[in-house]
Amino acid sequence: MKSYRQELWFNVPGRRAFINITPQVEECLRASGIKEGLVLVNAMHITASVFINDDESGLHHDYEVWLEKLAPHEPVSQYRHNGYEDNADAHLKRQVMGREVVVAITEGKLDFGTWEQIFYGEFDGGRKKRVLVKIIGE
Repeated sequence: MKSYRQELWFNVPGRRAFINITPQVEECLRASGIKEGLVLVNAMHITASVFINDDESGLHHDYEVWLEKLAPHEPVSQYRHNGYEDNADAHLKRQVMGREVVVAITEGKLDFGTWEQIFYGEFDGGRKKRVLVKIIGE
């Protein structure tokens, strides 16, 4: 069995963003040479997320509105964690959206369902953060 590891780096200038990283993951898969196996894609920071869904702007807007209702950024004084930083809401948003995804690899391609894409979700931007892509298989 072979394995391949690559880090993707992101520096979102704003506080929040959803970035389709499917092309970068597909490039990692091509570089790995693996045709059958699994790919793990995970955010290596506790205020960012990796998830799978549709690449549709209305849905991204709905996520933004929904997450802000669940864990509003302001007032920052509502969170005990914010005695250290002002990002407690980002930790909560990450918990809801998830840390990682695993996708099957079949015949050298990501084996997605209809409309599925991989996204990086940033909830406390303004600094460099990384995503791990780990591929195992033959």
